Amino acid sequence: MDRVSFDMEFIFRASPTILYQFLTSPATLIRWFCDKVDIEEDVYTFTWEGSEERAKLVDDVEDERVRFIWEDADKGEYLEFRMVKSPVTAETILTLTDFADSDEVDDQKQLWESQFKVLRQETGG
Repeated sequence: MDRVSFDMEFIFRASPTILYQFLTSPATLIRWFCDKVDIEEDVYTFTWEGSEERAKLVDDVEDERVRFIWEDADKGEYLEFRMVKSPVTAETILTLTDFADSDEVDDQKQLWESQFKVLRQETGG
């Protein structure tokens, strides 16, 4: 099965600073992304329903960009969040880049939409 990248954009009223905290801090990641997270140096161990996945934080520009590479990812794959504040509306545009099997992209997008709905509630919009 071919793996493909996809991008999604979400609009938030929360500032890039707040979103950045929700993307990198264990106390806030557990509020919308996973059940538990442990960080050792630049390796995040995420837990969902007892199952662990490890990802290395490879790019971290505060309030702008966060990129993880999953331990078992195919070469060239990553999970990235980019934050840009709109000068017109003052809203934050959060862009996600992820990878999935070509026949699972729609399911993966639905999962992210669900996750970001919770994130939007947690960040106040």
